[in-house]
Amino acid sequence: MRITSVNAWGGALFDQLVAWLPESKADVVCLQEVTRTPGLPGWTRFEDAHRSLPQRADLFDDVRAALPDHQAIFVASDSGPVRDDAGVGHRQDFGVATLVAEHVPVVGVDSTFVHGEFTDHDEWAADDRPRVALAVRAVDRAAGRNVWVVQLHGLRDPAGKGDTPARRQQAERLVALLRRLRGPKDLVVVCGDLNLLPSSETFGMLAEIGFTDLVGEADTRTSHYGKPVRHASYLLVSDVAAIGRFEIMTEPEVSDHRALLLDL
Repeated sequence: MRITSVNAWGGALFDQLVAWLPESKADVVCLQEVTRTPGLPGWTRFEDAHRSLPQRADLFDDVRAALPDHQAIFVASDSGPVRDDAGVGHRQDFGVATLVAEHVPVVGVDSTFVHGEFTDHDEWAADDRPRVALAVRAVDRAAGRNVWVVQLHGLRDPAGKGDTPARRQQAERLVALLRRLRGPKDLVVVCGDLNLLPSSETFGMLAEIGFTDLVGEADTRTSHYGKPVRHASYLLVSDVAAIGRFEIMTEPEVSDHRALLLDL
């Protein structure tokens, strides 16, 4: 089973992203920063107090079209105003999406908010936005086991990626989710843009329940990211013996984050 995870950056590098997704041959695709505005094609613009960014109007629909042989699940963390190319306002959902190849049985789906709760913003907040984790349980027929793939987009803080009480609570909620989900024979993969430093206490909390981080101090950013701190995305497994291959992809660049690729 092949699993990939990447922060899709709202589809800012849309052409590169949708060309690469089928080429990745991933059985399970985990995407963060996914937009959804049903019925609206093309581009929108997102704005908060710190940023103004182009985003696909409905990246979820875009990636479903790029991966027609995958079943897709989207969970919204929050929603807010965007404008299309003509300046018309729309409500856009923002969250995470997991797509699973049709030949892989999905036998469980779960989600929980690891920070806050769903919010409809009148104006997008620059920080303290809600965060949701999405878990999918799939059957790895080749290995004869069930695999939980749990992804999240960790809390963003304009002050940086250091540990905070909010991030500790996020980790506690994630640990509670993993404890609740994991069966005695399940392999569990945790991935996503966690927005943490490698030294974060979150990794110690996950290690205490049996998870090993495969990224460590590695650079997970592409040339499209200009800030000096280049730690963001991570992937952890509950059993390192299950790893066939792990790669932090430097090419192609499909986002300001490097994609993570795991073969079980």
